[in-house]
Amino acid sequence: MRHQYHPLGFEGSRIAQGFWRLQEWGWSAQDTLAFVEQCVALGVTTFDHADIYGDYQCEGLFGEALKRKPELRDKMEIVTKCSILLPSEQRPEIKVHRYDYRREHILASVDRSLDNLQCEYIDTLLLHRPSPLMDADEVAQAFDHLFTLGKVKHFGVSNFTPQQFDLLQSRTDAPLIVNQVELSPLALQHFQDGTLDHMQQHAVTPMAWSPFAGGDLFSGQTERTLRVRNVLNELAEALEASVDQVVVAWLLRHPAGICPVMGSGNIERLQSAVEACQIRLSDDDWFRVLIASQGHDVP
Repeated sequence: MRHQYHPLGFEGSRIAQGFWRLQEWGWSAQDTLAFVEQCVALGVTTFDHADIYGDYQCEGLFGEALKRKPELRDKMEIVTKCSILLPSEQRPEIKVHRYDYRREHILASVDRSLDNLQCEYIDTLLLHRPSPLMDADEVAQAFDHLFTLGKVKHFGVSNFTPQQFDLLQSRTDAPLIVNQVELSPLALQHFQDGTLDHMQQHAVTPMAWSPFAGGDLFSGQTERTLRVRNVLNELAEALEASVDQVVVAWLLRHPAGICPVMGSGNIERLQSAVEACQIRLSDDDWFRVLIASQGHDVP
């Protein structure tokens, strides 16, 4: 049976807030709720999760906060991921770090996420990493079931190559609307290997994890990092902006419509990213960053 999927693609905020470090922040449920409310007030309504974040605990911490003000659910888009299995005291049945794309695992993972997040549906479910044992037909069956039950509205992937994306899309009527990949001035692979071209071709939203290269753009000491940071500092001074704003603006400048996922619990950092949406880098400035990262001119 063919299901009537909504034709629109990703409808989240231009900047997303990630919660993979939520457990590390040591917040109370009230602290988390206050942060979420501040995010929404800034117009950041897309919240990025995964079942494994924080040793399988971050979704639950977020859910405890949301339970205190459930009406906030209608003002946000929740993205979460499944398929990675990590051995953990929280999940003693998992013995080997691997991937699981069996239909029953996807369905059970979504049910756990819904329980943890204390909500009735997930806006966008992503497959976290591609598996060499992925049976695309079986995944498609899981997607159809979840959509029919109203548990998931949209589907996508994370860290998929264009070929892996096309394989899954060929088996499911559900439009895959997101591919979350690593993108930053120090992570150029997907700018060069056709991944972003593929997403632009198919109107798929790239969500950028680790947009600041895990902090290396601010503190890394390699020759390459120092070279990029020097250019970023020069642009920040010329634009009367901060270095992190220049990085966000550099990602936003790409025509594929990159959605950077912020990972900090500092609301000022998030506000800075939102303000960066008003900065449009010139082609000259964009290529200066690219060339500094490559270490050589474009061909």
